[in-house]
Amino acid sequence: MNKSFLPLLVIALLTGSIIFTQLIGAKEEKADVTIAINGTDTMMYDKTVFEVKSGQKVKLVFKNIGKLPKVAMGHNVVILKKGVNVAAFCTEAIKFPTEGYFPKTKKDDVIATTKLLGPDESDTVFFTAPAPGVYDYVCTFPGHFALMKGKMTVK
Repeated sequence: MNKSFLPLLVIALLTGSIIFTQLIGAKEEKADVTIAINGTDTMMYDKTVFEVKSGQKVKLVFKNIGKLPKVAMGHNVVILKKGVNVAAFCTEAIKFPTEGYFPKTKKDDVIATTKLLGPDESDTVFFTAPAPGVYDYVCTFPGHFALMKGKMTVK
């Protein structure tokens, strides 16, 4: 082996090791409860209600199990803070197609959000359950929130 390539090889191996460790570390994040939700081509979540306890570390796993392309039937899960107007929030989201229909102007109204997903894609997010109450969650792809919605109850 040419010795001049040895430093480059060491750097490449170390960089790969760091990235791998970060990826593994993210997947090993601890949660008190895991909630799994699927989205479909019929603009429905398979779970429209779930319950958690205030202060719990929640792992939300969302999967788009549909087959239609993301540009026509992309889905996400956005959990809104108590009192946020769902229609106003989702109407604002339409203005942000390049941001996955997530309205950056209203990010303070959100407890947690997944990425906008295409068919067979999934995303996992972690959040701490807020104060007791009932919180709406919706898909912000244009028009989906009319059917694609649910309630998170925090005890």
